Amino acid sequence: MTGFRTNGLFATFFLCLALVAARPASAAVVASDLTPEAAKAIAVEAYIYGYSLVTTEVTRVQMSNVASVETMRAPTGTFFNIPGYPPATYRGVSATNADTLYSVAWLDLSEPQVFTHPEIKGRFFTFELVDLWMIVKDSVGTNTSGEQGMTYLFTGPDWKGTVPAGMTHISFPTRYMIILGRTYALNNPDDLAQVHALQAQYQVRPLAAYGKPYTFAAPPVNPDPGFSMTEAPQKAILALGTSGYFNLLTRLMGSVAPATAQDAPMLERMARLGIVPGQPFEPANLDPGIAGALEDVPQIALRKMVAKWDSLGKDVNGWRVTTVGGRYGTDYLERGAWAASGWPSQLPNVSVYPTTSLDSKGRKLDGANHYTLTFAKDKMPPVNPLAFWSITMYTIDDGLWFYPNPLNKLTVSPRDKLVYNADGSLTLYFQHESPGAGKEANWLPAPQGPFALTLRLYWPNAEAPSILNATWQPPGVVMAE
Repeated sequence: MTGFRTNGLFATFFLCLALVAARPASAAVVASDLTPEAAKAIAVEAYIYGYSLVTTEVTRVQMSNVASVETMRAPTGTFFNIPGYPPATYRGVSATNADTLYSVAWLDLSEPQVFTHPEIKGRFFTFELVDLWMIVKDSVGTNTSGEQGMTYLFTGPDWKGTVPAGMTHISFPTRYMIILGRTYALNNPDDLAQVHALQAQYQVRPLAAYGKPYTFAAPPVNPDPGFSMTEAPQKAILALGTSGYFNLLTRLMGSVAPATAQDAPMLERMARLGIVPGQPFEPANLDPGIAGALEDVPQIALRKMVAKWDSLGKDVNGWRVTTVGGRYGTDYLERGAWAASGWPSQLPNVSVYPTTSLDSKGRKLDGANHYTLTFAKDKMPPVNPLAFWSITMYTIDDGLWFYPNPLNKLTVSPRDKLVYNADGSLTLYFQHESPGAGKEANWLPAPQGPFALTLRLYWPNAEAPSILNATWQPPGVVMAE
């Protein structure tokens, strides 16, 4: 797999130069014919356009602007490895999975970086490779290289070197990137220990140090990154306000994350409001009426992105099935929706996560009732034999959260030694009380109130039967009458 740079980056750069050639270096020029309404419309579009970039940057800094490796943070250039599933009481990230252990590294591609992982037999794993725009450049692992160990060379947009033998080259259009690794794990001491041994072998280092003695040194910590290091990214971004947001966006676009050629029409629209890559956005240059009209742009844009998120995908037997994500073209609203509510999405060929809070008749799921879900013998969730599927139970409280229960059972999946019916079908049970000793392997405890279920299909079939082309559909959740 060879990475290729594109002249589109340079075309966009020169377009930006043309747009600002006659302007003072200290400030962009605002179009004189803009009404407050037109200016507001452009600002909302620009806010949505840049939201994936700003969200990824805030997340990057919050996760990597530290002096040493922590549980869920690490300096740029090294991994942090999460040693187990999040506890049932975890409230950090909505809709967290309880199937894989995470391994995460942020890399600075101002110099080429080498990533290696060992041979991994009989265990699904994937490393999602995402740039600053939240575009998934690739997802490598079991679904691409199988079980063999691999060595990857990651380079930034201006690199012009020679790829060493034995390395798979992947180039990125932004200076920073994230490796978001997931390694399948059973929640028992023996299997966790095996995964920990694998995680310890996930390594990154500069190309110049590859094959040589190397001691990692953390970059200096920035004491004032310009936004909160502790607030959730969405709140930290809202706190920037309109001016702070666009100044961060133009700084990033003028340095570490240039726009692509396909974004040229959006850059022209943004320039009319004085939002130009590499130049400060100065509200003082705006007509007072226009400046006033921009004050609530962040809230308007966020509402639009959340609404888009709520409408993504299709309703299938009560499940919301979304088979898009990772790459967006010029659909900036869809990209912003993922950034606001599902950062960062995976490529559908790697995983699909149908979710439901409704039964088969459209009624809200509630633990006061008893529910079943039955897969026919020949209609089990269709995934590659080297991958897996699971269903996770969530309570609903301004997000989706694990349900703490006496069994500490957060998911139900084939790893639970499921009991199949005489005809080969499989019935799962979702309710607050035990369905009986003979059915507990197939039982996922539910809270006493509202709940939601997420069906995770890792490495779903590409051909029929497949959720990707709707030749397979999840059956509805049925309430016992």
